Amino acid sequence: MIKLWDTGAYLLRGEELIAERADAAAQIRSKTGKDISKDEAAKGTIAYRILEAHNTSGNMEKLRIKFDKLTSHDITFVGIIQTARASGLTKFPIPYVLTNCHNSLCAVGGTINEDDHMFGLTCAKRYGGVYVPPHQAVIHQYAREMLAGGGRMILGSDSHTRYGALGTMAMGEGGPELVKQLLSQTYDINMPGIVGVYLKGAPVKGVGPQDVALAIIGAVFHNGYVKNKVMEFVGPGVKSLSADFRIGIDVMTTETTCLSSIWATDEKIQEFYDIHGRSEAYQELCPKEVAYYDGMIEVDLSAIKPMIAMPFHPSNTYTIEELNANLEDILHDVEKKAEVSLDGAVPYSLQDKIVNGKFMVDQGIIAGCAGGGFENICAAADILKGSYIGADGFTLSVYPASMPIYMELIKNGSAAAILETGAVIKTAFCGPCFGAGDTPANNAFSIRHSTRNFPNREGSKLQNGQISSVALMDARSIAATAANKGVLTPATEFDGEIGTYQYYFDAAIYANRVFDSHGVADESVAIQFGPNIKDWPAMGALPENLVLRVVSEIHDPVTTTDELIPSGETSSYRSNPLGLAEFTLSRKDPEYVKRAKDIQKAETARMAGEHPCQVHPDVKPVMNVIKKDFAEVSHENTGFGSTIFAVKPGDGSAREQAASCQKVLGGWANIANEYATKRYRSNLINWGMLPFLIAEGELPFRNLDYLFVPKIRQAVGEKWETVTAYTVSVEKDSLYAFEMKLGELTDEERQIILKGCLINYNRVES
Repeated sequence: MIKLWDTGAYLLRGEELIAERADAAAQIRSKTGKDISKDEAAKGTIAYRILEAHNTSGNMEKLRIKFDKLTSHDITFVGIIQTARASGLTKFPIPYVLTNCHNSLCAVGGTINEDDHMFGLTCAKRYGGVYVPPHQAVIHQYAREMLAGGGRMILGSDSHTRYGALGTMAMGEGGPELVKQLLSQTYDINMPGIVGVYLKGAPVKGVGPQDVALAIIGAVFHNGYVKNKVMEFVGPGVKSLSADFRIGIDVMTTETTCLSSIWATDEKIQEFYDIHGRSEAYQELCPKEVAYYDGMIEVDLSAIKPMIAMPFHPSNTYTIEELNANLEDILHDVEKKAEVSLDGAVPYSLQDKIVNGKFMVDQGIIAGCAGGGFENICAAADILKGSYIGADGFTLSVYPASMPIYMELIKNGSAAAILETGAVIKTAFCGPCFGAGDTPANNAFSIRHSTRNFPNREGSKLQNGQISSVALMDARSIAATAANKGVLTPATEFDGEIGTYQYYFDAAIYANRVFDSHGVADESVAIQFGPNIKDWPAMGALPENLVLRVVSEIHDPVTTTDELIPSGETSSYRSNPLGLAEFTLSRKDPEYVKRAKDIQKAETARMAGEHPCQVHPDVKPVMNVIKKDFAEVSHENTGFGSTIFAVKPGDGSAREQAASCQKVLGGWANIANEYATKRYRSNLINWGMLPFLIAEGELPFRNLDYLFVPKIRQAVGEKWETVTAYTVSVEKDSLYAFEMKLGELTDEERQIILKGCLINYNRVES
């Protein structure tokens, strides 16, 4: 089904693979009549050529990328624009689309959400952007329909910013990276590795894009095969897939922890652009005659079976057939894994889902950027046709990804077929994907064609003793399960016909409702602020030395951004930095906020010119121990703040708030064995936080310990490879040394950290 190569690979004419072995050059010569070096072949990938076209550094090893377009949604664009405004923003320099698909229900926090929307509309008018009102489209579907283009690059403030199937290299990053683009700065990275995804064969009936995506995620996530690399989809199997099918695989590449994705394009992608009235945006993309890849994933599409990603991660994959055949064993294994994810906060068992030897689910959802596509919903309608979901507890909700898709489902009868079953169809909304919609009952099990199934993504609250589960599946098998009244059923058991439907895009829907400035800014427009929209609090520069208190210690193998700052109803507070910060780590370590605020009092006093020991009893004894060996240290040249330790933090969402909330509570650093994604590490840096790395093994400190980091400002400025820190023991009146690293930092990143955050780095004083 999936094969991972343990060598690099050459691809000849888009069809034939040659392993990177001693005789590879001779094989290439015999087949092409040319001598082609590895370095030259590496330039033959689609990804290389797109990156080269957007790189402004002149050095392909050290990229400085300028993107063609930007896109954000309503839980990110307020903070991004507020940050850019503090840095002197006068006009959006490139097209910037503000969509409203996360807080679109306006159901929590009074006027908060609609206030954010009006902020977005007035900013689009003032700075020359595009505003997509609530319920019109989820962020990524609008980008596919209206923004993507062959050879382009798009940066979005949502982690699932992936339009590779349409020939667009897109990346999801934290808000500060979009701020840099708004200020005409660059996205700076080392040249990423490029891994080929070689598709062959064709999917069997009943297998959908989510099945292929989950199979790939299950094969590559845990071993980091594509971490921070670009996945390039090639091979003869690409042509067997429709545009919608490719899009459905592509959007899920985020869950592999890759940096971005790109696909070879053909007449089916050209047709996609033709349908959407943007024929000029199509560009044929394919590897050169010989292209070299740093790794290769071989996927036999014909061998893919209906898949399920069990709680609580998209990589926890099984075939549905395998799960049904080994229910008790697999469910027991999932329960054991859940003990780690849930920290034993609530009782958790799936054994009661076995009824008469069958696995019974309680809810089905087909939604968002992954599930809400036209073909997915049409296929679900065909499978559901003539069935009904029953009058028991099982429910089914379908969310088309855009209003044009919804309109076409009405016109071709698919909407009626779905509604006749007892299911419901709702408007474009991302809530079921991040815990703000369709929350099931306590202990319920939901199957969803969406992007993630982390804890709380279905809306449960561990602190209130509430827990339910999400498993990821394809729309086709969700429909088959719904037709079977909640009995888990792979769509390959459906013996009817799944049709092929022609899609017609109604451009008038957007033309009549979406505000498009066409790049014209209007300085006369006053920005509309709601009472919840707050400026970022003042943040100081990095001091000469640091005293850090460890205020949370997390030993889970991976810590997600959902655990660092919960999703769901907290999203309503993302325009209020201090208000949102109250939720930091609330579902993982409820004591975190209190502890962080406690040590922050010392830094607040210091910044005000007061002595920190006057407000915090620990400061004086800690400083007394430090001064024994570092007599020059004083509260004037030493900052005080917090840090957390996590084994591997930052998997999942691109949301900058996972870092900024720690910062506004006085966080100066994270300490980790590694960072799960480039996105999260960049967020830390852009908020002026030190991304420390410590070797795996025995930890030289524990939760609530004080750490002293001398000469940290000098270390950052002078590019020290290793930083010596000390655990402070007041009880033993001693310092215990250990080493940390900061990893590679660009000169600009060092300046951002020294200044205290990106806002300070760019700030324009009024």
